[in-house]
Amino acid sequence: MTHLLHIDSSVQGDRSVSRALTARAAQRWRAAHPGGTVTYRDLAAEPLPHLNPQNSADLSARLVDEVKAADTVLLGLPLYNFGPPSTVKAWVDHIVAAGLSFDAATGEGLLGDTRLLAIETRGGGYGPGTPREGWDHAQTWLTHGVSLTGLQPRFIVVELTLAESNPAMAELKPLAAQSLAAGQAEIDRLWAAEESVA
Repeated sequence: MTHLLHIDSSVQGDRSVSRALTARAAQRWRAAHPGGTVTYRDLAAEPLPHLNPQNSADLSARLVDEVKAADTVLLGLPLYNFGPPSTVKAWVDHIVAAGLSFDAATGEGLLGDTRLLAIETRGGGYGPGTPREGWDHAQTWLTHGVSLTGLQPRFIVVELTLAESNPAMAELKPLAAQSLAAGQAEIDRLWAAEESVA
């Protein structure tokens, strides 16, 4: 039986673009896997504690087991202050655990059979030629952060999400709409082949 681990992290609630996009992706996943099951974790509503000597080992084991049980991990990754939300950082800190997610002796990652799909939303523009090109540290951090585990994130990026609410970005609304539509279309293609077979 296929299983999806769906993780949100935005603090924006119903106004969150990343939450809307992960919900869309989860809906498409369910359509392609009608017998599949889903575990949902909301890192904003129930943030994980930072690493500490008292609870880290047991919690890490539970979180790694959640990943191991999933065929796909779907992660909502809004860009906050040019990096990932601290709650996502705490999640990664817990799942990168010797003996649980990688072999301490050989360095072999133990989570490589799980697919990690990160849907990243960025309030501004960070693409080539923009003033903040290279300021998005969430993608490189996540890729490197989970590398020991064998997870290899695939990113779907939607940017300029603040154009609708920030008057200073009003002229960027068409580009924001284009980015959103492209992200939605990429999400819709993810499991289309499997859905046609299901």
